[in-house]
Amino acid sequence: MTDLPSQTPAPGPAGAALLHGVALLPHLGVIRVAGDDAAAFLHGQLTQDFALLDLSQARLAGLLNPKGRMLASFIAFKRAADEVLLLCSRDLLAPTLKRLSMFVLRAKAKLSDATAEYELRGLAGDAARALLPGPAAPWALAQHGAASVVALYPADGQPRALWLAPTGTPLPEGPPLSEALWLWGEVRSAVATLSAPVAEAFVPQMLNYESVGGVNFKKGCYPGQEVVARSQFRGAIKRRAYLVHTTADLTPGTEVFAKDDAEQPVGQVVQSAPHPAGGFDALVSMQIAAADKALVAGGRQLTLEPLPYALLADL
Repeated sequence: MTDLPSQTPAPGPAGAALLHGVALLPHLGVIRVAGDDAAAFLHGQLTQDFALLDLSQARLAGLLNPKGRMLASFIAFKRAADEVLLLCSRDLLAPTLKRLSMFVLRAKAKLSDATAEYELRGLAGDAARALLPGPAAPWALAQHGAASVVALYPADGQPRALWLAPTGTPLPEGPPLSEALWLWGEVRSAVATLSAPVAEAFVPQMLNYESVGGVNFKKGCYPGQEVVARSQFRGAIKRRAYLVHTTADLTPGTEVFAKDDAEQPVGQVVQSAPHPAGGFDALVSMQIAAADKALVAGGRQLTLEPLPYALLADL
């Protein structure tokens, strides 16, 4: 399978030192799945293994349509043996809740929008280090009293985590971190959070999800599983997620073109955020064959930057 060569991350750019503190996360919502069959139900619906999920782990996962296209992405973890929380883009919460509820049938699982019941914060830099058990691997889960802390992929070397606790719980300590800086860190981590403008646009590998813990190829069936497996094992991965810098403010869904062909798009923007030192960083999903070409989006040139992790095909 032809793929992007493994790349060594460049030193963190100006602005990484600003990724310290505690951020509000109004763009995320919380779905609760409660009941004796909560984990088993999700195991049959999402791209990750929930049968073996315990209280020390979180999961990155996707909900797919039958064609393997992602309807939503989640960071998921157990709050109790019979309760799983799914954190997803708030603009996808309602349709996701409706779709998952259609498949509960006789399973002992109740789904609800629990966003208002929890405080949710993003931790970066020293604020994350204070609550993570040493150099925690991504998706490790720590408990601090009533709070759950999920280790995320770092951004330019800065540790990051999600903090969740019932409303009214004392908040984590740290200086305030702006939402804009948090979202920039999300882009720099190169782990995509799916939002409404790009729902159903990608199979998981187009966002590198198999390389960042978002797909389990050993578990049983789930909607879209055959497409995902075929893409992985028959050399059918033709698109990947790339990190780019540009001077344009790009919105999710903006088309990406090769500079020498303005007619046929080679990809689209997944996420974008202002770089604190100027310009914008974006995560784009595009054809692997276009990665060595001059690229434009929104009328501006894109500069390809190294991914901060190795792709699964390169391991």
